[in-house]
Amino acid sequence: MKAPSLLMKENHNSILISSVRIVAATMLLLYEIGFAQVQDFNALPPNAPYQQPAFESQTRAPIIKENVQLNVQIIADGLVHPWGMNQLPDGSWLVTERPGRMRLISADGKVSDPIVGLPEVDARGQGGLLDVVVRDDFAQTRQVWWSYAEPRGDGRNATAVATGILSKDGSKFVDVRVIFQQNPAWSSTAHFGSRLVFDRDGMLFVTTGDRSLPQPRILAQDVSTHIGKVLRINPQGGAAKGNPQIKGSQPEIWSYGHRNLQSAALDPDGNLWTVEHGPRGGDELNQPRAGLNYGWPIITYGLDYNGRAIGKGLTAQGGMEQPVYYWDPVIAPSGMAFYRGKLFSEWQGDLLVGGLASQALVRLTLVDGRVTGEVRYLQGQGRIRDVDIAKDGAIMILTDAENGALIRVTPAQ
Repeated sequence: MKAPSLLMKENHNSILISSVRIVAATMLLLYEIGFAQVQDFNALPPNAPYQQPAFESQTRAPIIKENVQLNVQIIADGLVHPWGMNQLPDGSWLVTERPGRMRLISADGKVSDPIVGLPEVDARGQGGLLDVVVRDDFAQTRQVWWSYAEPRGDGRNATAVATGILSKDGSKFVDVRVIFQQNPAWSSTAHFGSRLVFDRDGMLFVTTGDRSLPQPRILAQDVSTHIGKVLRINPQGGAAKGNPQIKGSQPEIWSYGHRNLQSAALDPDGNLWTVEHGPRGGDELNQPRAGLNYGWPIITYGLDYNGRAIGKGLTAQGGMEQPVYYWDPVIAPSGMAFYRGKLFSEWQGDLLVGGLASQALVRLTLVDGRVTGEVRYLQGQGRIRDVDIAKDGAIMILTDAENGALIRVTPAQ
Protein backbone atom coordinates (compact mmCIF):
# COMPACT_ATOMS: atom_id res chain seq x y z
CA MET A 1 0.00 0.00 0.00
CA LYS A 2 1.26 3.48 -0.86
CA ALA A 3 1.99 6.00 1.84
CA PRO A 4 -0.26 9.09 1.97
CA SER A 5 2.39 11.31 0.36
CA LEU A 6 2.55 9.01 -2.66
CA LEU A 7 -1.20 8.72 -2.96
CA MET A 8 -1.38 12.49 -3.22
CA LYS A 9 0.76 12.35 -6.38
CA GLU A 10 -1.56 10.06 -8.36
CA ASN A 11 -3.35 11.43 -11.40
CA HIS A 12 -6.87 12.91 -11.24
CA ASN A 13 -8.53 9.51 -11.80
CA SER A 14 -6.97 8.04 -8.67
CA ILE A 15 -8.21 8.24 -5.12
CA LEU A 16 -7.06 11.55 -3.65
CA ILE A 17 -7.21 11.51 0.11
CA SER A 18 -6.98 14.76 2.03
CA SER A 19 -6.91 13.39 5.55
CA VAL A 20 -5.67 9.97 6.52
CA ARG A 21 -4.72 8.04 9.60
CA ILE A 22 -2.93 4.71 9.72
CA VAL A 23 -4.77 2.03 11.67
CA ALA A 24 -3.62 -1.60 11.53
CA ALA A 25 -1.69 -0.92 8.30
CA THR A 26 -4.78 0.40 6.50
CA MET A 27 -5.81 3.90 5.50
CA LEU A 28 -9.04 5.29 6.86
CA LEU A 29 -10.60 8.50 5.66
CA LEU A 30 -13.07 10.16 8.00
CA TYR A 31 -15.44 11.80 5.56
CA GLU A 32 -18.18 14.08 6.84
CA ILE A 33 -21.15 14.97 4.67
CA GLY A 34 -22.85 18.24 5.56
CA PHE A 35 -25.81 19.82 3.80
CA ALA A 36 -23.76 22.83 2.76
CA GLN A 37 -21.06 20.60 1.26
CA VAL A 38 -23.25 18.67 -1.18
CA GLN A 39 -25.53 21.28 -2.72
CA ASP A 40 -23.65 22.30 -5.81
CA PHE A 41 -24.62 19.30 -7.98
CA ASN A 42 -28.26 20.43 -8.24
CA ALA A 43 -27.16 23.99 -9.01
CA LEU A 44 -25.30 22.98 -12.18
CA PRO A 45 -27.08 24.19 -15.36
CA PRO A 46 -28.64 21.49 -17.60
CA ASN A 47 -27.35 20.84 -21.10
CA ALA A 48 -30.91 21.06 -22.46
CA PRO A 49 -32.72 23.72 -20.38
CA TYR A 50 -35.74 23.73 -22.68
CA GLN A 51 -36.51 20.07 -21.90
CA GLN A 52 -39.01 19.57 -19.13
CA PRO A 53 -39.53 16.47 -16.93
CA ALA A 54 -42.68 14.43 -17.50
CA PHE A 55 -43.56 14.42 -13.79
CA GLU A 56 -42.43 15.92 -10.49
CA SER A 57 -39.07 14.70 -9.14
CA GLN A 58 -38.20 12.92 -12.40
CA THR A 59 -34.97 14.89 -12.18
CA ARG A 60 -33.17 17.05 -9.59
CA ALA A 61 -34.89 15.43 -6.63
CA PRO A 62 -34.60 17.24 -3.28
CA ILE A 63 -31.19 17.00 -1.64
CA ILE A 64 -31.21 14.68 1.36
CA LYS A 65 -30.27 16.75 4.42
CA GLU A 66 -27.98 14.83 6.73
CA ASN A 67 -24.66 14.77 8.50
CA VAL A 68 -22.85 11.50 7.92
CA GLN A 69 -19.35 10.41 8.81
CA LEU A 70 -17.77 7.64 6.76
CA ASN A 71 -14.67 5.54 7.15
CA VAL A 72 -13.07 4.79 3.78
CA GLN A 73 -10.56 1.94 3.82
CA ILE A 74 -8.42 1.01 0.84
CA ILE A 75 -8.42 -2.81 0.76
CA ALA A 76 -6.22 -3.10 -2.34
CA ASP A 77 -4.81 -0.71 -4.90
CA GLY A 78 -2.61 -1.04 -7.97
CA LEU A 79 -5.53 -2.48 -9.98
CA VAL A 80 -5.54 -1.48 -13.65
CA HIS A 81 -8.98 -0.13 -14.58
CA PRO A 82 -10.99 -2.56 -12.43
CA TRP A 83 -14.54 -2.97 -13.73
CA GLY A 84 -16.55 -5.63 -11.87
CA MET A 85 -16.49 -7.47 -8.56
CA ASN A 86 -18.31 -10.18 -6.65
CA GLN A 87 -17.79 -11.48 -3.12
CA LEU A 88 -17.17 -15.17 -2.53
CA PRO A 89 -18.38 -17.15 0.51
CA ASP A 90 -14.97 -16.95 2.22
CA GLY A 91 -15.08 -13.13 2.13
CA SER A 92 -12.64 -12.71 -0.76
CA TRP A 93 -13.52 -10.79 -3.91
CA LEU A 94 -13.29 -11.66 -7.57
CA VAL A 95 -12.28 -8.46 -9.39
CA THR A 96 -11.90 -7.90 -13.14
CA GLU A 97 -9.40 -5.57 -14.80
CA ARG A 98 -10.29 -4.29 -18.28
CA PRO A 99 -6.99 -5.31 -19.92
CA GLY A 100 -8.19 -8.92 -19.55
CA ARG A 101 -7.22 -10.04 -16.06
CA MET A 102 -9.29 -11.40 -13.19
CA ARG A 103 -7.88 -11.58 -9.67
CA LEU A 104 -8.85 -12.82 -6.22
CA ILE A 105 -8.48 -10.25 -3.45
CA SER A 106 -8.60 -11.58 0.09
CA ALA A 107 -10.50 -9.80 2.85
CA ASP A 108 -7.20 -8.45 4.17
CA GLY A 109 -6.17 -7.10 0.76
CA LYS A 110 -3.84 -9.75 -0.67
CA VAL A 111 -4.06 -9.60 -4.48
CA SER A 112 -3.57 -12.84 -6.41
CA ASP A 113 -1.77 -13.31 -9.68
CA PRO A 114 -4.11 -13.17 -12.69
CA ILE A 115 -6.39 -16.22 -12.89
CA VAL A 116 -5.52 -18.19 -16.03
CA GLY A 117 -7.95 -19.68 -18.54
CA LEU A 118 -9.90 -16.61 -19.64
CA PRO A 119 -10.79 -16.15 -23.31
CA GLU A 120 -9.19 -13.40 -25.39
CA VAL A 121 -10.70 -9.93 -24.98
CA ASP A 122 -10.66 -6.81 -27.13
CA ALA A 123 -9.43 -4.24 -24.60
CA ARG A 124 -9.43 -1.23 -26.92
CA GLY A 125 -11.41 1.82 -25.80
CA GLN A 126 -14.17 0.85 -23.38
CA GLY A 127 -13.79 -2.86 -24.07
CA GLY A 128 -11.94 -5.61 -22.24
CA LEU A 129 -12.88 -7.87 -19.34
CA LEU A 130 -15.97 -6.40 -17.71
CA ASP A 131 -18.44 -7.78 -15.15
CA VAL A 132 -18.25 -10.94 -13.01
CA VAL A 133 -20.90 -12.77 -10.96
CA VAL A 134 -21.41 -15.99 -9.02
CA ARG A 135 -24.53 -17.65 -7.63
CA ASP A 136 -25.36 -18.57 -4.05
CA ASP A 137 -24.28 -22.15 -4.74
CA PHE A 138 -20.69 -21.16 -5.54
CA ALA A 139 -19.29 -23.09 -2.56
CA GLN A 140 -20.61 -26.30 -4.14
CA THR A 141 -20.19 -25.55 -7.86
CA ARG A 142 -17.35 -22.98 -8.02
CA GLN A 143 -18.96 -21.73 -11.25
CA VAL A 144 -18.28 -18.13 -12.31
CA TRP A 145 -19.78 -16.00 -15.10
CA TRP A 146 -18.17 -12.96 -16.72
CA SER A 147 -18.83 -10.54 -19.58
CA TYR A 148 -16.28 -9.12 -21.97
CA ALA A 149 -15.69 -7.48 -25.33
CA GLU A 150 -15.14 -10.41 -27.67
CA PRO A 151 -12.94 -9.87 -30.77
CA ARG A 152 -14.72 -11.01 -33.94
CA GLY A 153 -12.06 -10.22 -36.57
CA ASP A 154 -11.49 -7.30 -38.96
CA GLY A 155 -11.64 -4.81 -36.07
CA ARG A 156 -15.15 -5.89 -35.08
CA ASN A 157 -16.18 -6.94 -31.58
CA ALA A 158 -19.26 -7.49 -29.43
CA THR A 159 -20.39 -8.19 -25.89
CA ALA A 160 -20.09 -11.84 -24.87
CA VAL A 161 -20.68 -13.87 -21.71
CA ALA A 162 -18.63 -16.88 -20.69
CA THR A 163 -18.64 -19.26 -17.74
CA GLY A 164 -16.10 -21.57 -16.17
CA ILE A 165 -15.20 -23.46 -13.02
CA LEU A 166 -12.69 -21.84 -10.67
CA SER A 167 -10.07 -24.29 -9.39
CA LYS A 168 -9.97 -24.93 -5.65
CA ASP A 169 -6.74 -22.98 -5.31
CA GLY A 170 -8.25 -20.05 -7.24
CA SER A 171 -5.48 -20.02 -9.83
CA LYS A 172 -7.30 -21.06 -13.02
CA PHE A 173 -10.60 -21.58 -14.81
CA VAL A 174 -11.47 -24.92 -16.38
CA ASP A 175 -14.38 -26.03 -18.56
CA VAL A 176 -14.66 -22.50 -19.95
CA ARG A 177 -17.35 -21.95 -22.57
CA VAL A 178 -19.07 -18.97 -24.18
CA ILE A 179 -22.81 -18.94 -23.47
CA PHE A 180 -23.84 -15.69 -25.18
CA GLN A 181 -22.58 -13.63 -28.13
CA GLN A 182 -24.14 -10.30 -29.06
CA ASN A 183 -25.14 -9.92 -32.69
CA PRO A 184 -24.33 -8.17 -34.86
CA ALA A 185 -20.69 -7.43 -34.07
CA TRP A 186 -19.48 -3.92 -34.93
CA SER A 187 -16.27 -2.05 -35.61
CA SER A 188 -16.47 0.11 -32.49
CA THR A 189 -14.58 0.36 -29.21
CA ALA A 190 -17.40 1.78 -27.10
CA HIS A 191 -20.76 1.05 -25.45
CA PHE A 192 -20.59 -2.62 -24.51
CA GLY A 193 -23.04 -2.43 -21.58
CA SER A 194 -22.15 -5.73 -19.89
CA ARG A 195 -23.65 -5.76 -16.38
CA LEU A 196 -24.69 -9.23 -15.19
CA VAL A 197 -27.46 -9.87 -12.63
CA PHE A 198 -29.11 -13.13 -11.60
CA ASP A 199 -32.86 -12.98 -11.08
CA ARG A 200 -34.72 -14.93 -8.42
CA ASP A 201 -35.47 -17.73 -10.87
CA GLY A 202 -31.75 -18.25 -11.45
CA MET A 203 -31.79 -16.72 -14.92
CA LEU A 204 -29.13 -14.20 -15.93
CA PHE A 205 -29.85 -10.61 -17.02
CA VAL A 206 -27.24 -9.23 -19.44
CA THR A 207 -27.13 -5.58 -20.47
CA THR A 208 -25.72 -4.41 -23.80
CA GLY A 209 -24.91 -1.06 -25.38
CA ASP A 210 -25.77 0.67 -28.65
CA ARG A 211 -22.09 0.63 -29.80
CA SER A 212 -21.99 4.48 -29.73
CA LEU A 213 -21.78 5.19 -33.47
CA PRO A 214 -24.71 6.74 -35.38
CA GLN A 215 -25.28 3.72 -37.64
CA PRO A 216 -25.67 1.02 -34.95
CA ARG A 217 -27.39 3.43 -32.54
CA ILE A 218 -30.76 3.07 -34.24
CA LEU A 219 -30.51 -0.72 -33.85
CA ALA A 220 -31.50 -0.24 -30.20
CA GLN A 221 -35.01 -0.06 -31.71
CA ASP A 222 -34.48 -3.17 -33.87
CA VAL A 223 -35.53 -6.27 -31.93
CA SER A 224 -33.86 -8.56 -34.47
CA THR A 225 -30.52 -7.47 -32.92
CA HIS A 226 -28.98 -7.59 -29.44
CA ILE A 227 -27.79 -3.97 -29.63
CA GLY A 228 -29.08 -1.62 -26.92
CA LYS A 229 -31.02 -4.25 -25.01
CA VAL A 230 -31.61 -5.87 -21.66
CA LEU A 231 -31.34 -9.61 -22.25
CA ARG A 232 -32.36 -12.56 -20.08
CA ILE A 233 -30.53 -15.82 -20.71
CA ASN A 234 -30.21 -19.28 -19.24
CA PRO A 235 -26.91 -19.30 -17.32
CA GLN A 236 -25.97 -22.57 -19.04
CA GLY A 237 -26.70 -21.12 -22.49
CA GLY A 238 -29.66 -20.11 -24.63
CA ALA A 239 -32.62 -17.84 -23.98
CA ALA A 240 -34.36 -18.02 -20.61
CA LYS A 241 -37.84 -19.47 -20.39
CA GLY A 242 -40.57 -16.93 -19.75
CA ASN A 243 -39.10 -14.12 -21.83
CA PRO A 244 -41.59 -11.78 -23.53
CA GLN A 245 -42.89 -12.71 -26.97
CA ILE A 246 -41.98 -9.80 -29.26
CA LYS A 247 -42.70 -10.23 -32.94
CA GLY A 248 -39.50 -10.74 -34.94
CA SER A 249 -37.26 -10.48 -31.88
CA GLN A 250 -34.22 -12.33 -30.68
CA PRO A 251 -35.44 -14.76 -27.99
CA GLU A 252 -33.05 -13.38 -25.34
CA ILE A 253 -34.61 -9.87 -25.35
CA TRP A 254 -36.25 -8.64 -22.15
CA SER A 255 -36.52 -4.93 -23.02
CA TYR A 256 -35.15 -2.63 -25.73
CA GLY A 257 -34.46 0.97 -26.69
CA HIS A 258 -31.49 1.39 -24.34
CA ARG A 259 -28.27 3.34 -24.88
CA ASN A 260 -25.46 1.94 -22.72
CA LEU A 261 -26.38 0.17 -19.50
CA GLN A 262 -23.47 -0.19 -17.09
CA SER A 263 -25.53 -0.35 -13.88
CA ALA A 264 -28.04 -3.07 -12.96
CA ALA A 265 -29.35 -4.62 -9.74
CA LEU A 266 -32.39 -6.31 -8.20
CA ASP A 267 -34.41 -4.37 -5.65
CA PRO A 268 -35.51 -5.98 -2.36
CA ASP A 269 -38.65 -7.31 -4.10
CA GLY A 270 -36.63 -8.98 -6.86
CA ASN A 271 -37.34 -6.43 -9.62
CA LEU A 272 -34.58 -5.43 -12.04
CA TRP A 273 -33.48 -1.78 -12.11
CA THR A 274 -30.89 -0.26 -14.44
CA VAL A 275 -29.09 3.03 -14.95
CA GLU A 276 -27.83 3.82 -18.43
CA HIS A 277 -25.53 6.45 -19.83
CA GLY A 278 -27.21 9.29 -21.68
CA PRO A 279 -25.45 11.53 -24.19
CA ARG A 280 -24.79 15.14 -22.96
CA GLY A 281 -27.46 14.89 -20.30
CA GLY A 282 -30.05 12.18 -19.98
CA ASP A 283 -28.54 9.43 -17.81
CA GLU A 284 -31.60 7.30 -16.98
CA LEU A 285 -32.82 5.22 -14.06
CA ASN A 286 -35.32 2.62 -15.29
CA GLN A 287 -37.14 -0.43 -14.01
CA PRO A 288 -37.12 -2.45 -17.25
CA ARG A 289 -40.35 -4.35 -17.79
CA ALA A 290 -40.69 -7.36 -20.04
CA GLY A 291 -41.27 -6.47 -23.69
CA LEU A 292 -41.27 -2.68 -23.28
CA ASN A 293 -39.48 -0.03 -25.34
CA TYR A 294 -37.39 2.54 -23.45
CA GLY A 295 -37.08 4.91 -26.36
CA TRP A 296 -33.43 5.38 -27.31
CA PRO A 297 -32.57 7.01 -29.69
CA ILE A 298 -36.08 8.24 -30.56
CA ILE A 299 -36.68 9.90 -27.20
CA THR A 300 -34.08 11.06 -24.71
CA TYR A 301 -33.33 13.80 -22.24
CA GLY A 302 -30.10 15.50 -23.26
CA LEU A 303 -28.21 16.43 -26.40
CA ASP A 304 -25.68 14.82 -28.71
CA TYR A 305 -22.02 15.48 -27.92
CA ASN A 306 -21.91 18.12 -30.66
CA GLY A 307 -24.65 20.08 -28.88
CA ARG A 308 -27.38 19.20 -31.38
CA ALA A 309 -30.62 17.41 -30.66
CA ILE A 310 -30.76 13.62 -30.85
CA GLY A 311 -33.07 12.83 -33.76
CA LYS A 312 -36.08 15.17 -33.56
CA GLY A 313 -35.26 16.22 -30.01
CA LEU A 314 -38.20 14.35 -28.51
CA THR A 315 -38.44 13.46 -24.83
CA ALA A 316 -41.71 11.51 -25.09
CA GLN A 317 -43.59 9.45 -27.66
CA GLY A 318 -46.45 6.98 -27.50
CA GLY A 319 -45.41 3.38 -26.95
CA MET A 320 -42.13 4.39 -25.30
CA GLU A 321 -41.44 4.37 -21.58
CA GLN A 322 -40.36 7.35 -19.51
CA PRO A 323 -37.37 6.95 -17.21
CA VAL A 324 -38.11 6.81 -13.50
CA TYR A 325 -35.43 9.47 -13.06
CA TYR A 326 -32.83 11.25 -15.17
CA TRP A 327 -29.73 13.39 -14.69
CA ASP A 328 -28.74 16.47 -16.68
CA PRO A 329 -25.80 17.08 -16.34
CA VAL A 330 -24.86 13.42 -16.27
CA ILE A 331 -23.28 11.44 -13.46
CA ALA A 332 -21.90 8.88 -15.98
CA PRO A 333 -23.29 5.88 -14.07
CA SER A 334 -21.50 2.57 -13.58
CA GLY A 335 -22.37 -0.08 -11.03
CA MET A 336 -25.26 -0.02 -8.58
CA ALA A 337 -26.67 -1.84 -5.58
CA PHE A 338 -29.71 -1.61 -3.34
CA TYR A 339 -28.55 -1.32 0.24
CA ARG A 340 -29.34 -4.28 2.46
CA GLY A 341 -27.26 -4.58 5.60
CA LYS A 342 -26.82 -3.73 9.25
CA LEU A 343 -24.17 -1.02 9.12
CA PHE A 344 -26.26 1.76 7.51
CA SER A 345 -29.56 1.10 9.25
CA GLU A 346 -31.32 4.18 7.82
CA TRP A 347 -30.39 3.32 4.24
CA GLN A 348 -32.35 0.06 3.89
CA GLY A 349 -33.65 -0.29 0.33
CA ASP A 350 -31.92 2.88 -0.88
CA LEU A 351 -30.19 2.79 -4.25
CA LEU A 352 -26.44 3.39 -4.51
CA VAL A 353 -25.00 4.23 -7.95
CA GLY A 354 -21.37 4.73 -8.96
CA GLY A 355 -20.51 7.94 -10.79
CA LEU A 356 -17.62 8.24 -13.26
CA ALA A 357 -17.86 11.84 -14.49
CA SER A 358 -19.45 12.93 -11.20
CA GLN A 359 -16.72 11.13 -9.23
CA ALA A 360 -19.26 10.32 -6.54
CA LEU A 361 -21.23 7.62 -4.81
CA VAL A 362 -24.83 8.61 -5.51
CA ARG A 363 -27.59 7.60 -3.08
CA LEU A 364 -31.27 7.76 -4.05
CA THR A 365 -34.27 7.24 -1.80
CA LEU A 366 -37.35 5.74 -3.44
CA VAL A 367 -41.00 5.56 -2.42
CA ASP A 368 -43.55 3.64 -4.52
CA GLY A 369 -41.17 3.50 -7.48
CA ARG A 370 -40.37 7.23 -7.51
CA VAL A 371 -37.18 8.99 -6.46
CA THR A 372 -37.75 11.19 -3.41
CA GLY A 373 -34.22 12.36 -2.61
CA GLU A 374 -30.60 12.35 -3.75
CA VAL A 375 -27.25 12.85 -2.04
CA ARG A 376 -23.65 12.29 -3.14
CA TYR A 377 -20.67 11.06 -1.16
CA LEU A 378 -16.92 11.06 -1.79
CA GLN A 379 -17.29 13.80 -4.37
CA GLY A 380 -14.12 14.35 -6.33
CA GLN A 381 -12.35 11.36 -4.76
CA GLY A 382 -12.20 9.28 -7.96
CA ARG A 383 -14.20 7.69 -10.78
CA ILE A 384 -16.43 5.04 -9.21
CA ARG A 385 -16.82 2.09 -11.59
CA ASP A 386 -18.70 -0.47 -9.46
CA VAL A 387 -20.68 -0.66 -6.23
CA ASP A 388 -21.56 -3.71 -4.15
CA ILE A 389 -22.63 -4.59 -0.61
CA ALA A 390 -20.38 -6.88 1.41
CA LYS A 391 -21.92 -9.61 3.53
CA ASP A 392 -21.27 -7.59 6.68
CA GLY A 393 -23.10 -4.56 5.25
CA ALA A 394 -20.06 -2.52 4.23
CA ILE A 395 -20.31 -0.67 0.91
CA MET A 396 -17.61 -1.74 -1.54
CA ILE A 397 -16.53 0.42 -4.46
CA LEU A 398 -14.06 0.07 -7.32
CA THR A 399 -12.30 3.13 -8.68
CA ASP A 400 -11.52 3.27 -12.39
CA ALA A 401 -7.91 4.33 -12.93
CA GLU A 402 -4.50 3.05 -13.96
CA ASN A 403 -4.00 2.73 -10.20
CA GLY A 404 -7.53 1.64 -9.33
CA ALA A 405 -8.60 0.44 -5.92
CA LEU A 406 -11.01 -1.81 -4.05
CA ILE A 407 -12.39 0.32 -1.22
CA ARG A 408 -14.53 -0.47 1.82
CA VAL A 409 -16.92 2.20 3.15
CA THR A 410 -18.44 1.98 6.65
CA PRO A 411 -20.01 4.40 9.13
CA ALA A 412 -17.58 6.19 11.39
CA GLN A 413 -17.78 4.94 14.97
